Amino acid sequence: MADDRKLTAKGQTAGKALLRAIPKVDEVLAWLAGEKAPLLLVKGEVRRLLEEFRGRILAGEVVEPGELERESLLPLLRERIGRRLRNNFRPVINATGVVVHTNLGRSLLPAGAMAQLTAVAGSYSNLEFDLTTGKRGSRYSLVEELLCELTGAEAALVVNNNAAAVLLVLETLAAGREVIVSRGQLVEIGGSFRIPDVMARSGARLVEVGATNRTHLRDYQQAIGEQTALLLKVHTSNYRQIGFTSEVGAEELVALAADHGLPVMEDLGSGSLVDLSRFGLAKEPTVQEVLRAGVDVVTFSGDKLLGGPQAGLILGKREIVDRVKKNPLNRALRIDKFTLAALESVLRLYYDEERARVEIPTLRMLTTPTPEIRRRAQRLRRLLGQEAVEYYRIELLAIDSRVGGGALPEMALPSWAVALNPRTISLSRLERALRAATPPVIGRIENERFLLDLRTVADQELTALAGVLRDVLPKEEVL
Repeated sequence: MADDRKLTAKGQTAGKALLRAIPKVDEVLAWLAGEKAPLLLVKGEVRRLLEEFRGRILAGEVVEPGELERESLLPLLRERIGRRLRNNFRPVINATGVVVHTNLGRSLLPAGAMAQLTAVAGSYSNLEFDLTTGKRGSRYSLVEELLCELTGAEAALVVNNNAAAVLLVLETLAAGREVIVSRGQLVEIGGSFRIPDVMARSGARLVEVGATNRTHLRDYQQAIGEQTALLLKVHTSNYRQIGFTSEVGAEELVALAADHGLPVMEDLGSGSLVDLSRFGLAKEPTVQEVLRAGVDVVTFSGDKLLGGPQAGLILGKREIVDRVKKNPLNRALRIDKFTLAALESVLRLYYDEERARVEIPTLRMLTTPTPEIRRRAQRLRRLLGQEAVEYYRIELLAIDSRVGGGALPEMALPSWAVALNPRTISLSRLERALRAATPPVIGRIENERFLLDLRTVADQELTALAGVLRDVLPKEEVL
């Protein structure tokens, strides 16, 4: 016990000495006087670092006296200040093979859309000014005609995302009344987004019909009553049922609704203007096909298969869309000038479907032939050079990519990857190092290899990607 007390007293004495050795904030600021960084930011990082050391010492952690000296603190502070000066929101290289990657920003914009964004960002614009009449205009009119021409809709409205679109339409058409929907379509998708929750917020009352795997027309027929406001179809996004299943088609539902004087709404989720089955992908109904089937109002996302900015598009019969436009909630959900600029540029590409396929990155990545992806993988391997073999076991691997964004969940896209097995660090450390690099590289670990799927890596990113792969590995064994 006496020895323990002596050790404790000795530790307390050492701790007090270390606390006294922590330099003062003003002293450290003087060391950093030549740094080109805002004083407020520098001062905050100095205080935080010194406070961390104080906390470690008081907690009894081992802190070497040398850690508190100028030679140790300066590099640490410079690295921390550098991190703070760097934007939190940054471009990354997506080597996951997931084309519409929700966590990585979904769809990329075409070059023309980016140029238009720059143009409207640095100038005043006719956002709500009619250049023909010289009077106040509507921001929605800037893309409504385009959407109607491309899809055959009578009217269109754009809000800030598809959840908002669904909420706004339901609140307009069905608040306080019943909405009939198939039980098999009431799923939860990314971010805990649930159709029943959105319906509840809209004030509509949900009426589920059918069984989980099978819904028939008679189920809708039997549920229709005096309080029914509309019939709803919902795209099940990244969820699929296979086997003994059935759903009611849009045309059948439209005919039933017409007999009862009810509208039909379909939430397409991803929503495509191009029949992607022409390029070997699974068949999905296009927006045009759904509208031709007689559906009264359709909602879908702008930043998924459309390949544009985040937006929720509402298309359909004029009488219904006009009612939605007049809803006071619309103002809270409206899009800004940047969304409009990007969306208009993307939509104009769809006048020529082949041009859209080539210039819209999402469509281009989805339809890139496998041999072209393999050539890209071979080019990355060459850019890595022979030196990389010392630090990686490298092979080209045939793998599958994914569409992402809740679209075509069962569709595997044949692709090629550069597969890496680092010799000097573990796979998990390699993954962390690549995330911390500039630019960050996001891939995936699979079967004891780090995979870089080249379907989602652009040609112009290959040089930067090769540079990061060469730079992140330590040259000595640290496994």
